[in-house]
Amino acid sequence: MRRKGALLRVIAVAVVMVMVGSCAVRTDQIARDPGVVRMAVNGWVGYEASAEVLAAILRNEMDYEVQLVRTDEQPSWQALDQGVLDVIVENWGHEDLLELYGPEGNGTVVDGGSNGNVGGIGWYVPAYMEEEYPNIATMEGIKEHADVFQTAETGDKGEFLGGAPGFVTQDQGMINAFDLDLEIVFAGSEASQITEVRRRYANEEPVLFYFYDPQWLQEELDFVRVEFPEYEPGCDADIEWVPCDYPVYDMNKIFRTGFVEEDGPAYRFLDNWQWTNEQQNEVARMIADEGIDSSEAAEIWVDENPDVWREWLPEGYETR
Repeated sequence: MRRKGALLRVIAVAVVMVMVGSCAVRTDQIARDPGVVRMAVNGWVGYEASAEVLAAILRNEMDYEVQLVRTDEQPSWQALDQGVLDVIVENWGHEDLLELYGPEGNGTVVDGGSNGNVGGIGWYVPAYMEEEYPNIATMEGIKEHADVFQTAETGDKGEFLGGAPGFVTQDQGMINAFDLDLEIVFAGSEASQITEVRRRYANEEPVLFYFYDPQWLQEELDFVRVEFPEYEPGCDADIEWVPCDYPVYDMNKIFRTGFVEEDGPAYRFLDNWQWTNEQQNEVARMIADEGIDSSEAAEIWVDENPDVWREWLPEGYETR
């Protein structure tokens, strides 16, 4: 079964990438199999944990075929618009995309409400840095001690270690607005960034980096979030000049409008689904830290938490 599921996922990725690349493909041109759920999987392990748990329940308890399609955030929205995906299960803001594709725009996507996770993006330093630089976890401290973060790659500027370039970010705008002598260096992916942060942490080296909640590593290592002026609506309107911190994100689901209108058991299950940061981190840690295959980690969690996920099933629905 797992080999077949993996093959289906590979096929799904290929098909969706071809369709997303074609502007001519529209929702009403694609045959829809109501027994298949097509779910985006964006590039961080917390999202993967959510998607795999939902897929395990849909497959094993509700008899659906699930296609998990690995794609970046913006292409996920384009794929919903074009009818080749059904759901994004963890959306971080993207009001501009909701305006473009939502009810006031193309009308092809629907805000599915909270998934239960509360998201926070920010700048972090290891707690041990506060011993030598007591004000380091403030904007003023970063400005005063930017040279502490200099690397061979950044020369006379301090390094700000980013994650993947496609992640939600306002970091350059903050660097500009607060006149910080920093240069962004992207790790390239969540996994690469975690590897580098852990290496420097083990050696008690300086590191200033982009990070977020929910994230399982936050529960393993001692990080301190850098304080900036609090977010106020509109303070990030100019992405090149952002004199404020990131907002708090009530993470939500985004559905393809046609998937909602079909109102099938799979949609109602996903609509009911919510879980906590701690629950997501439990599965994410198994995948990223313990090296357990993502589908196996999901099945472990599902087996151990039937009292949680049975509450997500549609009213009156009996699992097989």
